[in-house]
Amino acid sequence: MSKSMPRHALAIALIVACQSAFAGTPLRVELPAGSAAASGRLLVSLQPAAEAEKAAKDGKVTQVEVSPFGRSNGALIGMDVPGLDAGKAFVVDTETMAYPSGLSALPAGEYYVQAVLDTARDNNYGGSSDDISSAPQKITLGKGGDLPLLMLDQREPAPGDYWDLPKGMPEAMRTQVLAAKPHVKLLDIVSPKLSAFWGRPIHMRGWVVLPPGYDTGKTRYPIAYSTHGFGGNLRNSLYPAASASASMEKGETPPMIWVFLDESSATGTHEFADSVNNGPWGAALTEELIPQVDRDYRTDGKPASRFVTGHSSGGWASLWLQVRYPKVFGGGWPTSPDPSDFHDFTGADLYAPNANVYRRADGSQIPLVRDHAKVIASFEQFAKLEEVTGPVGGQMASFEWVFSPRGTDGRPMQMFDRRTGAVDPKVVAYWRDHYDVAHRITTQWNTLKPDLDGKVHLIVGTADTFYLDGAARKLEAAMKAVGAKTDFRFVPDRTHGDLYAIGSDRRALSRVIAWEMYRVARPDAKLPADLPKVPVEAPAK
Repeated sequence: MSKSMPRHALAIALIVACQSAFAGTPLRVELPAGSAAASGRLLVSLQPAAEAEKAAKDGKVTQVEVSPFGRSNGALIGMDVPGLDAGKAFVVDTETMAYPSGLSALPAGEYYVQAVLDTARDNNYGGSSDDISSAPQKITLGKGGDLPLLMLDQREPAPGDYWDLPKGMPEAMRTQVLAAKPHVKLLDIVSPKLSAFWGRPIHMRGWVVLPPGYDTGKTRYPIAYSTHGFGGNLRNSLYPAASASASMEKGETPPMIWVFLDESSATGTHEFADSVNNGPWGAALTEELIPQVDRDYRTDGKPASRFVTGHSSGGWASLWLQVRYPKVFGGGWPTSPDPSDFHDFTGADLYAPNANVYRRADGSQIPLVRDHAKVIASFEQFAKLEEVTGPVGGQMASFEWVFSPRGTDGRPMQMFDRRTGAVDPKVVAYWRDHYDVAHRITTQWNTLKPDLDGKVHLIVGTADTFYLDGAARKLEAAMKAVGAKTDFRFVPDRTHGDLYAIGSDRRALSRVIAWEMYRVARPDAKLPADLPKVPVEAPAK
């Protein structure tokens, strides 16, 4: 095949090849007659029928899933669609952008197939009600014949008010959320710094949770800022906000003001880092939002009783904020933070000669997702599936929007080649100099020490699902090497999802963190007798 073949000609050739392979009509999608024209990222999922039916509720397949977490052995096909006109069938290119293979290379057998037109192009971050889907259809591959026409006629209802709770929510949770409503206030400010960067109004949002008796008293309170992990947003941050309110009402946690920040954006999670791509989120938080909250609410208004915490990407954000702005916060409690030392970027050493995020020097695959000792997915599987889903908003792309320099095309430079996994050392050097927390500690400790020493309280499971305990151990070693006071807790056999569980209480760690914060702000406060103790790994001999 000629190397100079135009891209559109190559796509047409592949479509024709696919048609001939199946000896019938190709896979097509169509908007119903009378619908408005639409455009976006078209995603087609194929999942083995037995697998889909096993996972289905009541035996009815309502969603076809191809997951980077090892829950599917099918394929995902993606392509950009500039426009679909109602009533006109559109032929899907099932070969050019697909993982792990195009449709023609799938093993023969029965599959369910479903198409989704991601009109907002945000499915890499979790999707929205703007999606237009087809109903799942059961097909047989390997016998030739026609492939189905997938009618894009399914839409989820648009979300209503934030307090309009999902119908399937457990009744106990629904009761808890609604009971918290009088104590949970929407926080929404327009940031001058971010608006100047983007050239349009940019909002910073979150939920402010007030302690019992706030409305009738004059007491001032410590304040804690918390933020979510990758995939979170303002809507689902309402649930931990309601949980924090309920815990204070029951007396399980001390009276504090909590702010649950939304760190989602069109590019993924901005992680409250100042970035040449996302804008000055850290400066906007510390110089605009926090002073506004101190003016609007009865906080203590001083760093000694202002804290920050978060889990996963929110864990990295809280760690970064504490290290980057040590004079602003009196303590950071990051849990399972994203990599804080890029010598261990979920298993890959980005600084190694000829570094590669897909393969080790011996050629073996670098895993990314595990269930204790069982590997669920490799870095390569995860990254390539994300690439098919779309170029913006995925976890790997999100890191680049935060950490990378801007390329000549105006987009963040890729840290690694999506085809080969090869790392770009120039991009990694920029990451190191600007966002590697361990590097910052090592090179700037004399400046940081007066305001940071003893303020980092990091907690992670030894069986973290994404291998994030590895970078945490390297960060601890870096801090010990400069003589910093450290509080790193490695919880035996805990994963990314169950770290907060102690005994039968799945949110026990949040109680422990709240009381530890409160004791910093109110040293004379007495801890509850029933406060659980975090099980920690025995120190190495």
